Amino acid sequence: MIPPQEASARRREIEDKLKQEEETLSFIRDSLEKSDQLTKNMVSILSSFESRLMKLENSIIPVHKQTENLQRLQENVEKTLSCLDHVISYYHVASDTEKIIREGPTGRLEEYLGSMAKIQKAVEYFQDNSPDSPELNKVKLLFERGKESLESEFRSLMTRHSKVVSPVLILDLISGEDELEVQEEVPLEHLPEGVLQDVIRISRWLVEYGRNQDFMNVYYQIRSSQLDRSIKGLKEHFRKSSSSSGVPYSPAIPNKRKDTPTKKPLKRPGTIRKAQNLLKQYSQHGLDGKKGGSNLIPLEGRDDTLDVETDAYIHCVSAFVKLAQSEYQLLMDVIPEHHQKKTFDSLIQDALDGLMLEGENIVSAARKAIIRHDFSAVLTVFPILRHLKQTKPEFDQVLQGTAASTKNKLPGLITSMETVGAKALEDFADNIKNDPDKEYNMPKDGTVHELTSNAILFLQQLLDFQETAGAMLASQEWHSLVRRCPACLAPPSAFLHLLLGSPVLPISLTQLTVPWAGASGPAGCLPTDCCPGIGAGEVGMEGVLGDTYNIPLDPRETSSSATSYSSEFSKRLLSTYICKVLGNLQLNLLSKSKVYEDPALSAIFLHNNYNYILKALEKSELIQLVAVTQKTAERSYREHIEQQIQTYQRSWLKVTDYISEKNLPVFQPGVKLRDKERQMIKERFKGFNDGLEELCKIQKAWAIPDMEQRDKIRQAQKNIVRETYGAFLHRYGSVPFTKNPEKYIKYRVEQVGDMIDRLFDTSA
Repeated sequence: MIPPQEASARRREIEDKLKQEEETLSFIRDSLEKSDQLTKNMVSILSSFESRLMKLENSIIPVHKQTENLQRLQENVEKTLSCLDHVISYYHVASDTEKIIREGPTGRLEEYLGSMAKIQKAVEYFQDNSPDSPELNKVKLLFERGKESLESEFRSLMTRHSKVVSPVLILDLISGEDELEVQEEVPLEHLPEGVLQDVIRISRWLVEYGRNQDFMNVYYQIRSSQLDRSIKGLKEHFRKSSSSSGVPYSPAIPNKRKDTPTKKPLKRPGTIRKAQNLLKQYSQHGLDGKKGGSNLIPLEGRDDTLDVETDAYIHCVSAFVKLAQSEYQLLMDVIPEHHQKKTFDSLIQDALDGLMLEGENIVSAARKAIIRHDFSAVLTVFPILRHLKQTKPEFDQVLQGTAASTKNKLPGLITSMETVGAKALEDFADNIKNDPDKEYNMPKDGTVHELTSNAILFLQQLLDFQETAGAMLASQEWHSLVRRCPACLAPPSAFLHLLLGSPVLPISLTQLTVPWAGASGPAGCLPTDCCPGIGAGEVGMEGVLGDTYNIPLDPRETSSSATSYSSEFSKRLLSTYICKVLGNLQLNLLSKSKVYEDPALSAIFLHNNYNYILKALEKSELIQLVAVTQKTAERSYREHIEQQIQTYQRSWLKVTDYISEKNLPVFQPGVKLRDKERQMIKERFKGFNDGLEELCKIQKAWAIPDMEQRDKIRQAQKNIVRETYGAFLHRYGSVPFTKNPEKYIKYRVEQVGDMIDRLFDTSA
């Protein structure tokens, strides 16, 4: 049970809380009433505001719509006015631009092209909207006039600013290829930069708006003329320079002129000049002397005309390649891409045709020279042909995209030169073989025949053109015949003695048909049996020296990837040809030697020529080249030279036989000589004296140009005669066979030696 006190306290507490809650409730009721009142007031205000907005909207919207309509009307008016101004401007284009068009684009191309753009738009407008308007005809006429002015300006710019490339600049351009050090590219400005940009803009406008390709014809005609003139100027530069100074140019001259190239010149072939230098070189080594005549026109003594022409042509070919490359670079900027190849083809035609015509003239001149047997003139073909072949890859690259007829011009010229070169080589060998044996063209003193010197000098020139000559030789008929039927020809050993054996050739055709190892044909067959095109004489001549028919197959036939003759193949072909020429020369010299009635002079003649050939071979690479197919040529020549010396020495037997012991009777010392014995001794002395005087008189006029050989022959003969005469004089000099010993003993041993020392010397 709760105590009364606690219950009373608790009651009071509850009553207090109740009172507080009642007060709170009363406050909340008052607040709600105020809030309701405020809400009613706000609703009333909002209702009033909404009513007013609706009234405002009802009054503003009509005004806004009316304003919008007015703005649209204003825009339409402005657009209409703009269109009217635009249309009206087309009617004013003719009058606004007529003065500019009439004055032309010179000096103000930008403004002129702007006017042409306006005229172009006016033409398009009238064509679309008013095709019958007289204004259309007016602007069209003005447009055509403006286009013609642009074409005229294009022509004028190209004509005025296209300059011929100077020969010096061309020489710098083409000589830079041969220099080992890297040099900066030679600038080649065909047109000033500003002019070039104007030309490009005009060409693009004419292509896009003018729809006219006539300017392309103008371009290629002008540039073609400049290209042609540049090449001709280079050629003329060579001619003038060579006539004034002997050489086209010389960078080594200290006081360089403005027309002196800044780079080293290309190597010049110097074909004819080299032959002259070789002749001088051999002369200094004892190979000089008065030579016999020949029906071959001699190489020495010619002027440098052919040399200059050859150099000029070679440089012109290189110049064409470089200038054509430069022209194509220029053309790519000016001419539309789809017209570039055709325009370039037309552009280079005149210059290319000029080069080809000049090349054909060289070929024609070579053919005429062959007919005249002037083979020195044919030598000009070799450096040119070599250069054309070396340049052909660049040619082909430059001519990419041109017509087939254009691409085939250089190969056609190369073929022509190879053909005429092959003909020259073949005819030269034949002329060596067929040079006539006439007394009037034989050297009276037995010195080197001009045929020999010409043949050697000609062969010397082939050393610098081994691959070129090899290509020519490969095209000869005899080579194809040999490849067709190698079995029907004799091995080289069957012919060797023909060249370096006895002067007498007791060999029959049947002896030349010895079968050789590896032959696929019938053993012992005659050449004429299988190959009617080869005569018996031809077989003998071609097999005179060396392994004439041991020729490798053409690499063009054995390898599909081969594009040119290998160096080894060309060397072997050339070696074969040189052996053929030397063989023909050998047989001809043997035949010529028979013109001499005196066998000793014939031997001296052959000795001099063989010695000249051997020395010439040794002083050049010819001996190494001959050794490719004939290993023993040098030894055989030396043996044959010795044979001729021995033949010559036999001419002294008629002198020494008088005093040789084998023909002398035996005399007893202290026994008085009988008349018959005294007479025999007198006859021996007299015979020796007369023979010695006669031989010395005759042989003094003979010539042995080689000092070493001359001294050798003199010394050998002097030793023989002095020894024999000394023994004879010692035996009979003191014998009383005559009352006048000085009449018969005319010479001392030393005097005999002195007389022999004066042999082969007309000045002694």
